[in-house]
Amino acid sequence: MLCDFGAFRDLQRHRLLTVEWQRLTPQHGFELPPEIEDAGLLRDWEEVMEDSATTYDELQAAGHENAAQYTVAMAYKLRFMMQMNAREAMHLTELRSSPQGHPVYQRVAQRMHRLIEGVHPTIGAAMGYVDHSTVELERLEAERRTEARRKPLETQ
Repeated sequence: MLCDFGAFRDLQRHRLLTVEWQRLTPQHGFELPPEIEDAGLLRDWEEVMEDSATTYDELQAAGHENAAQYTVAMAYKLRFMMQMNAREAMHLTELRSSPQGHPVYQRVAQRMHRLIEGVHPTIGAAMGYVDHSTVELERLEAERRTEARRKPLETQ
């Protein structure tokens, strides 16, 4: 799999799996959330990503390979592999594909389900709650509802 480091860390939290990952580097590029462009912050975002990559390169060149990883922004993509049994695959794909989740790990969970279906159609078919919809802003809407509920409490 290949996804941004932030989404990887959420997926990594699942207990019944083995995860192997490559060193975090800027070499695979980064995720660009559509909200950044919508907010008119694309240039600022790109500058931060460039600064992160430049700092990484400088530390690498100075022989600080391990420390260099800490300069890579969480939006940069990381290549990893996950091994799990069918029970954990069902749990992970059904939970992480829900519309309330982050769009990046939703795509990872959906892709995992498609790959499982391709190799083990019976197991893939048993994963009845995997959501393959493309509702990108469901999480944002949930945050707005939460914020709206908080406002009356703050004015008291």
